[in-house]
Amino acid sequence: MASELHEAIFTAKQERHKNLFLNYRNLNIFPVELLKDEGLQFLERLYMKRNSLTTLPDNLAQKLPNLIELYLHSNNIAIIPQAIGNLAKLQSLDLSDNALQVICPEIGRLRSLRHLRLANNQLKFLPQELGDLKELETLDVSMNLLKTLPERLAQCLSLQCLTADRNRLHCVPRQLCLLPDLNELSMAANCLTSLPLDLGRSMELQFVFVDNNVHLKGLPSYLYNKVIGCSGCGLSLQVSDVKQLSLALGELSVPLPSEVKSIGSEADRVLTLEEMAMRTLHVAYSRPRKDAKFLSPFLLPNSLLDLLQCPLGHCHRCSQPMFTIVYPKLFPLRETALAGVHGRTTVSFVAYCCSSQCLQMFDLQG
Repeated sequence: MASELHEAIFTAKQERHKNLFLNYRNLNIFPVELLKDEGLQFLERLYMKRNSLTTLPDNLAQKLPNLIELYLHSNNIAIIPQAIGNLAKLQSLDLSDNALQVICPEIGRLRSLRHLRLANNQLKFLPQELGDLKELETLDVSMNLLKTLPERLAQCLSLQCLTADRNRLHCVPRQLCLLPDLNELSMAANCLTSLPLDLGRSMELQFVFVDNNVHLKGLPSYLYNKVIGCSGCGLSLQVSDVKQLSLALGELSVPLPSEVKSIGSEADRVLTLEEMAMRTLHVAYSRPRKDAKFLSPFLLPNSLLDLLQCPLGHCHRCSQPMFTIVYPKLFPLRETALAGVHGRTTVSFVAYCCSSQCLQMFDLQG
């Protein structure tokens, strides 16, 4: 693994690559090879998802000054250095699924930032300096511990999509109603008791998700001609009246995924049987060795065993693994920071994760 990492970085330096993929490398520390000498001055996109990084180097901006996208989804990062604000060209930053408790105010210096994803961390508040991000279009802070949102978010005049599902929010700052380009607002599974009366007055706001707010009893009249829908991810299906089903293969007996217990209409889209089987076996083979002594290698061919050990990807929100390509996209993708970048090598799919309610755009990018 170390030799493969060294070769990948060496090749990137020699051939002046603009994109570098270091996903699934079991990295505990930031590779020093990236920071040696002049670093990778020409690198624009760095992908390091599903590693075990705990922090970022202070000289990141000095050695990688031309970064426009930094993808650090699913690590163990607890601290963001103040020097993060020196990445002057950064347009997209993904720190979802880490161990962040605080976001440093210097993040407000990323004046080129368009997409910021901080989902599934341990954030209790956000810095007011987020309001300095005038180019910010997408902000995802779902699955944190937030009780309030900074009022200065209303200064992010380019903000189009704000996602804050599954926090502890009690209210929506009225200032957000003034955002001229806000098209989608998602605050499902919070503690909302009311919504600003002028929410939805803007013609741009078309999609509002406020399901699973048990104390929310009504909607402002301006929302009645908008799309009010359900979002959320990982919500278990209620099967109180259904006997638990299981699949028995010799001595191997495991519960079937919840998707197979639900009966839906023709319009419902569910996972393929192959995908459900792979997820079920992944759980079984991931058990402690003493509990899985009955699992013999001959039960599966080597190709499937290899696939079980390294999924193709994970749900961006609930981290459930995905093993197969499921359901080609059924509607146009929004513009993202990587739209058109990978052309022939990146294929986008709609992936349905924990239940039919979980809809996630999934890019197969290494």
